[in-house]
Formats: sequence, C-alpha cells, structure tokens
Amino acid sequence: MNFMASKQPENSLLGPEADSQRTLYPNVTGTSVVALKYKDGILMAADMGGSYGSTLRYKNVERMKAIGKHSLLGASGEISDFQEILRYLDDLILYDNMWDDGNSLGPKEVHNYLTRLMYNRRNKFNPLWNSLVLGGIKNGEKYLGTVSMIGVNFEDDHVATGFGNHLARPILRQEWHENLSFEDGVRLLEKCMRVLLYRDRSAINKLQIAKITEEGMTISQPYSLKTYWEFSAFENPTQGAVGSW
Repeated sequence: MNFMASKQPENSLLGPEADSQRTLYPNVTGTSVVALKYKDGILMAADMGGSYGSTLRYKNVERMKAIGKHSLLGASGEISDFQEILRYLDDLILYDNMWDDGNSLGPKEVHNYLTRLMYNRRNKFNPLWNSLVLGGIKNGEKYLGTVSMIGVNFEDDHVATGFGNHLARPILRQEWHENLSFEDGVRLLEKCMRVLLYRDRSAINKLQIAKITEEGMTISQPYSLKTYWEFSAFENPTQGAVGSW
C-alpha cells in the first residue's frame, strides 16, 4: 500500500515549481501512538486506521516499524510521509552497516537523526506531516523519545502523540511506574487505547502492540479490545449541554 503525497498538476503555471512534490496538507493519516518503558524494555501501541479526511478509509495500516537492531519507530500523521521517513532510515541503517565496524546505531542516535530531519524539512517549508515516537534499548539502557513535525522533541518514561497526548498521558502519569511487568504494561496500554477508542473519532478497534528488549523486537498480530458502549454519557452525549455545541 503506497500513499502518494499531493503534487502540482503537470500543466501548472508555476514553471519549475510544478516539478516539486510537497505534502500541501495531510491526505491519509493515522492517529495516536502510545509508548512506555517497562521493566525489560519498551512497549508501544498503535491502531491500524488510516483516515482519508474524516473517513476511515483504510483499516490495515501498520504504523510501527523496526529500525536497525535496537530501535522501534511509531508514527502519527500522514502515511505517505511516514513511508518517506522509512526510506530515509533505510539509507541511514544501510550506510551504518557498510562500515562493518561491529557497532550499530542505537535509539538515541536514531532519535537525534529524526529530530534534525524534521527540523530541516520544516525550515524548507516542506515539512513531513508526522509526529514520531522512537523507543529502543541498547547495552541495557532503555530510551524513549518523541519528535513533532517541526522538530520539537523530548525524552520521557512514557509518551503519546495526537489525542493520546491529551487523553492517555494523564492515565500514564497516574499509573506508570518503572518496575512495570510486561503484562501490566500491556494492560496499561490497552486501557489508554480503549479510552482513545471511545473519544477519538479517528481511532478504530484494531490495534497492535510492539515490544523491544535486548533479545529483539516483536510486533503482535492485530487484535480488538473488549469494549462497553452502554454508558449513559454515550447514550445521550448532549444531555445538559449548554451552548451551540
């Protein structure tokens, strides 16, 4: 599945600019990515929806990928730009492997590269319309960070993009601790994804959870969460509302 970014028509009156391809606005987008550190490594969750505007057009879009030996990348935003970022990273990992010096890029180096990439494209007024989550582990040191489409970045023990930054982070701040087991970490991520499913119109009930440890990385098969839609607030969401909303 290849999502092409929007481009100028061939007969444009803009002259040489007609040949440049830019994502003028996001076309097919993915919603939140949520990730956290747990006792043995990093856990990351994302659903598989791809929205064409407000329409959930695609329901089988994978938005988490392994980067090299030590890193895991998740992305919200424009899917075609995410594919472009993956091509950049493929070149980076290939170039690193060509040195054949027994060393390999860790998650901190990949995160720094993504930060410079996003900021560079922003300065060219041709941004990659994504919010990225980069996690990994190397030499026993866990790493988790995020970077926005304009290069704003930080590290933390748990991160989220999109609506998850507003709805999932409060849950993580309250319930996360550094000695989370794998099972507890998965349950916490599932709780966050369930809240997002209830509140985010772009979220779908088909998700994957990825795990990366010193032993390697695995991404689960897609599965659905058990949900309950009989809450009174869901049955009559506008009851008692004041104003035009």
